[in-house]
Amino acid sequence: MIGLAIGVAVILYLVFVYNGLVKARQMAEEAWSGIDVQLKRRADLIPNLIETVKGYAAHEKSTLEEVVALRNRAQAVPEGDIAARAAAEGALSQALGRLFALAEAYPDLKANENFVELQRSLETIEGEIQMSRRYYNGAARDLNVKVESFPSNLIAGTFRFAKASYFEITNEADRAVPSVKF
Repeated sequence: MIGLAIGVAVILYLVFVYNGLVKARQMAEEAWSGIDVQLKRRADLIPNLIETVKGYAAHEKSTLEEVVALRNRAQAVPEGDIAARAAAEGALSQALGRLFALAEAYPDLKANENFVELQRSLETIEGEIQMSRRYYNGAARDLNVKVESFPSNLIAGTFRFAKASYFEITNEADRAVPSVKF
């Protein structure tokens, strides 16, 4: 009778740990979906931004082409390759920063209502990407802890639960503190 109770307790514990791993994996996948939605919104906004800038800064063709090329490269990253997507999106963010810096040289562009609205929308999306990234990294951390911690790592290994990659800044230049001069 005691052996049966111990057996039932062990089975219940295994089910509890397995379900916790499934929940953590689903949370990480749902969090990645949130990032993906924001990145798609940003990618959809870029062609409108490029067209607006193109009319004012036609001779800045290389910057505009770079933004378009980086957008296309980010969208071409295979689904599930989080590290490559993070690197591609980081490069795109840098190019967009250069595009907005370029706009500073064109007062008519800075005053253009469409450009200002697109810039505001992009800033909002960038904030939402950061929030989604923090949420995803937290969900990835929780999954990774369960996959690596004893005894849940035994069940994770048996049922092929894998660690999730973090969505991180891979370019050290993105981490640098900008210099401000007055």
